Amino acid sequence: MTAGVGSGLSSNARDDAVTQGSYGQFCPVAMAAEILCTRWTVVVLREMIAGSTRFNDLRRGVPRMSPALLSLRLKNLEQAGVISRVKVDGEPGLFEYQLTRAGRDLQPLIEGFGVWGQRWVGKKMSLQNLDPQLLMWDMRRNLDPKPMPKRRSTIQFLYPEVPQAHRRWWLIVAPDKAVDLCSIDPGFEVDLYVSSDLKTMTAIWMGLETVRKAVHDQQVKLVGDKHLASNMQTWLGLSPFAREQKIVA
Repeated sequence: MTAGVGSGLSSNARDDAVTQGSYGQFCPVAMAAEILCTRWTVVVLREMIAGSTRFNDLRRGVPRMSPALLSLRLKNLEQAGVISRVKVDGEPGLFEYQLTRAGRDLQPLIEGFGVWGQRWVGKKMSLQNLDPQLLMWDMRRNLDPKPMPKRRSTIQFLYPEVPQAHRRWWLIVAPDKAVDLCSIDPGFEVDLYVSSDLKTMTAIWMGLETVRKAVHDQQVKLVGDKHLASNMQTWLGLSPFAREQKIVA
């Protein structure tokens, strides 16, 4: 029986948990926590539930996680029967990580973490941990291309206060609506320039601020295609949790 079709979690997960320090309880909450509550594990699962399957894509979603630790967490989840490692047809030596039935069953739990965090973690605390790589990766993944022109559109984002290596980003929407993200100038003519401090753009992405208000307050500057500029709030897509209202300030 493979991890992909099994109905339960592997006993390897329990063995691994014992070496890391078991709660020593038969309670299902404790046993699940032994597998899922190691550092970064829930965040890696967030990325997989959002659609990332390849190692490099997972790394882009967890840019502060070392490759070695990511490899370890993927191995632990595979041993636990939460994910499976599958060869990519036609690409020798390349693998994808796919959620098993047990892994897919975690989706409501992972989404529940996000809903709780959006509602109950204060705005000030939410905006303490800023990361341009993660922000732009999430934007690429959730951008809505339907309001975009029927041609290639290139949008450059500039975060003036960010170190040079992560200051400029380009979102490219192809005519077929495929979306790409570049941190190096792709060489295309830019249709819209977006300049903002990272905190403001993160707040917009999380639904804590609007494009219109940020432009009015001169926290965001839009230069270029007027259609793209006026529809930015729509095509930006926003975080899947942006619709949840903060219950704490």
